[in-house]
Amino acid sequence: MYPDSMAEDNPNSKRIKRNRAVIGSVGLLAALSLWALAVRSRGFSAPVALYLILAAFFNTQVLSQASPQVLPQARAADKLRVAAQKTGTFAWELGIVQARGLDRAAGLEIEVTELASPEAARIALMSGSVDMILSDWLWVARERSLGVRLVFAPYSSALGAVMIPAGSPLKEIADLKGKTLAVAGGPLDKSWLLLQALAQVSNLDLKAEANVVYGAPALLYQKAVNGEADANLNFWNFCIALEARGFRRLIGMDEVERRLGAKGPVSMVGYVFDESLAQKNPAALARFFKVAAQAKEALVHSDADWAKLAPRIGVADPAQLALYRQSYVEGVPRRSIEEEAADARALYRILAEIGGPELVGPAKELDPGVYYQAPSGR
Repeated sequence: MYPDSMAEDNPNSKRIKRNRAVIGSVGLLAALSLWALAVRSRGFSAPVALYLILAAFFNTQVLSQASPQVLPQARAADKLRVAAQKTGTFAWELGIVQARGLDRAAGLEIEVTELASPEAARIALMSGSVDMILSDWLWVARERSLGVRLVFAPYSSALGAVMIPAGSPLKEIADLKGKTLAVAGGPLDKSWLLLQALAQVSNLDLKAEANVVYGAPALLYQKAVNGEADANLNFWNFCIALEARGFRRLIGMDEVERRLGAKGPVSMVGYVFDESLAQKNPAALARFFKVAAQAKEALVHSDADWAKLAPRIGVADPAQLALYRQSYVEGVPRRSIEEEAADARALYRILAEIGGPELVGPAKELDPGVYYQAPSGR
């Protein structure tokens, strides 16, 4: 137990009890003195005066004992409401944070809501149901251009791919014309936007010239396995699962980024929250990022943690689990915010030019405020 969770473990608890005993003794003497004065003043009969004085005294004692929260040792933890896709890596990390008590040690109460899709998480954030989600900086930039003051902090550069069955005749993006393309997430998913941008370089409007089906990643994974789509644009972890079933990559999103001008791995996915959260309690936010980094490092270095995750991922094959781990580790952000932002600006210009306001909103350039900058000294 932590010191402030049980009175017997609190180093100040005995002193507090002694103080209450002294206050009680002094209070009783004061009450009897007031009773004597009340009787002498003839304002009350002796029994009534005694009743009123003792009632006030005992009420004071009850209130003093029922209000330990005013003591510094019992200060409530800062609460942070986060939404995580239950099949995603963020949920894995949050599980480690809570299992190891990293949140409690940091003075945080992390309330986790598990959702089925990125779209559901965005709705939860915009409605105020949660404080933080994972999403992409493209969506953040679009919302900021529309007046919503969201900010972004890098989470991962791991990206998915367009997956096709092993025997598929498709060889390049242009071959998707007239085909059924399943897209994980929604119309504003970052990988889908980037894929559209690259396709438009070749004068292909995927949104108009392919049969696009949106859905939750897990659902579209199953549809791919059942042969219900010609191609599947899904998240990296589901791509690995599809590869284990014989699927191959038509194109990876890392290659899409490079073709669009990125100079390094771009953390497309990040922590997204409203500016007001950082303004109200930047210290709590800094502590959250610290424990989140600790959970990431645990997954980078701990064989035992990956062994525990295997049943949750649904992987029994050690070789497949090693692929999950490799992709996860490669996706941990290692670049500076300045490097991330430089590539993001380059990609944004292409998206703004090719996709226009429908894809990125009215802004022609990436808003410098998209990337969260922690206050200096934190």
